[in-house]
Amino acid sequence: MKQYIIALDQGTTSSRAIIFDRRLHIVAQAQNEFPQHYPRPGWVEHDPMDIYSSQYAAMTAAFSMANITAGEVAAIGITNQRETTMLWDRKTGIPVANAIVWQCRRTADICTALQAQPGLEAQVRASTGLPIDAYFSASKIIWLLEHIPGARERAQAGELCFGTVDSWLIWKFTGGAAHVTDHTNASRSMLYNIHTQQWDAQLCEQMNIPMSILPEVRHSGEIYGHINLEGTKIPIAGVAGDQQAALFGQGCHELGQVKNTYGTGCFLLMNTGEQAIDSKHGLITTLAATRPGKISFALEGSVFTGGAVIQWLRDEMHLIRESADAEYFASKVPDTGGVYFVPAFTGLGAPHWDMYARGAILGLTRGTRPEHIIRAAQESIAYQSAELVLAMEQDTGCSFSELRVDGGACRDGFLMQFQADILGIKVRRPVIRETTALGAACLAGLTVGLWSDEQELAGLWACEREFTPQLTPADREVRMKQWQKAVGRSLHWEQQQ
Repeated sequence: MKQYIIALDQGTTSSRAIIFDRRLHIVAQAQNEFPQHYPRPGWVEHDPMDIYSSQYAAMTAAFSMANITAGEVAAIGITNQRETTMLWDRKTGIPVANAIVWQCRRTADICTALQAQPGLEAQVRASTGLPIDAYFSASKIIWLLEHIPGARERAQAGELCFGTVDSWLIWKFTGGAAHVTDHTNASRSMLYNIHTQQWDAQLCEQMNIPMSILPEVRHSGEIYGHINLEGTKIPIAGVAGDQQAALFGQGCHELGQVKNTYGTGCFLLMNTGEQAIDSKHGLITTLAATRPGKISFALEGSVFTGGAVIQWLRDEMHLIRESADAEYFASKVPDTGGVYFVPAFTGLGAPHWDMYARGAILGLTRGTRPEHIIRAAQESIAYQSAELVLAMEQDTGCSFSELRVDGGACRDGFLMQFQADILGIKVRRPVIRETTALGAACLAGLTVGLWSDEQELAGLWACEREFTPQLTPADREVRMKQWQKAVGRSLHWEQQQ
């Protein structure tokens, strides 16, 4: 009996595979980290072959641990780090260069030049729901075409494929049979019209990007191809960018439901149903995970450096040995001693959208100890997320009563409590925190009929712990004002005068 789903979760620093049963219980999981490349300050790259090999190894390891047969697997779902961009040869499948990761800021000058074109930014916003920013795929494609010898000529001749990570994995898993992506990943390219659900030919022409390199776009819940596992062909039946997958996995299928994912970055998404809300407060409009016959939109705020600030404390500053130590040390002091940490290592995302902001630690005194800095780093994650919630409330006119949370950093009780404190609302952590993988599994399972509908899936969501706010409104206001003051110090730091 086919009763299991394999979810492949390809993230920024690791590739995971999780196997779920019909009750959404985790049967087995495996994870492989892969190398990060930083060729210059602000640049971040991945080797596409590392992405593929680490994901394939995680899938086979999880399958072995599960002690099940391939015939019992109903489908495979894929979720992925979004915007990360690569080009490969259409015939050989060989990448022309390393992938440019979503965090990479090398294309800031390209974006500045695009912004200078009269009317282009308004056109991009109207069509794609996005601002012009180095975060998204288009400027990364331009960079690769301009800097890799022969790339533009090969692209114009139809010899190259562009893809985000989902496209690359599907291409590899299907032996080059499918060059495809889903609506959610396409909507992060700065080239896709989210209203017509088509590539925008005019934008491609204005950015000099050949449309021949673009993948076919499909619904998030659809059969894309098959993976051969132990001689059995298993359908790839669900694909979504990680944050839209998390929104789906959190059971946020209805208008007004909100989730925040705490990973390398932080990503707040609200399901806005069939309405594409044009943000006036620095958020972006994007497509939620789609199924045939149903298009849903989402309002999103993106924090570039969330959990990554804890990795920085561990790997670069050596203030902690393990990421989990941050919670322990943050709790050793009653407050930050007046220290505010703005982790704008690769610029600031929503609501500021400043490619030239850089990190800052402010309020240092002779009495500042490592614990104060660690606590300030923890609090910075919650402050950045709070800015997104406030912007979302202003855009929608809604006041949220709860926030559903997920991702690796949500295990940190100190962080979740401070998030509830600084927002003044309940923070609810689910039993299954790996909701990006869960969302991919749910999409794949729905496609092949393992579950009947979204309502059945929503009934399986369960809360593990609820955090209630403890700060007074006055304290909350003072702290947010100080945070905004600190952010002001970091803005435009690298901008040429």
